[in-house]
Amino acid sequence: MTNVQTRILAIEAARKSHGTVTLRAGMCSDTGQSLVELALMFPIFILLLVGAAEFGRLAYAAIEVSNAARAGASYGSLSHSRAIDFANIELVATTDAANLTGVTAVASNFCACSTGGTITCTSATSCPSPARIIVYVQVNTSASFDPLFHLPGLPTTFALTGQAVMRVEQ
Repeated sequence: MTNVQTRILAIEAARKSHGTVTLRAGMCSDTGQSLVELALMFPIFILLLVGAAEFGRLAYAAIEVSNAARAGASYGSLSHSRAIDFANIELVATTDAANLTGVTAVASNFCACSTGGTITCTSATSCPSPARIIVYVQVNTSASFDPLFHLPGLPTTFALTGQAVMRVEQ
């Protein structure tokens, strides 16, 4: 066997055992490669994990703000006397979002005829005879969300809003 044939057999044997072929002695070892790959990818995995946690916190805060508006509107829609009690409607809305700080609520109401068209709530004779006055309660909530980690390209605070409109029970 010639020297070239011996070298080719050695390369084929190295290919079968290691999966890589190098012509230099001692260079066909893969030890430490996984550790280097992990060290390079670990910061990216941590960034993805932190981003997912921040997105979850943002979604939770947005749901809280929307649910607070719904709770206030639900309280105001129980009766006509509660529909004009804006202070307690706003109190119910802000206390429903107790896990968030800085939640504000603004309550209002509006009226419409059952046949259509918006009227003022103080004028009981605005609707034609067969029609009835329908009273609605509207609650708008807002809060600002400050993420724990500020990433480049994203705002430092997010403005969250919620709105709920419910018909007052007759």
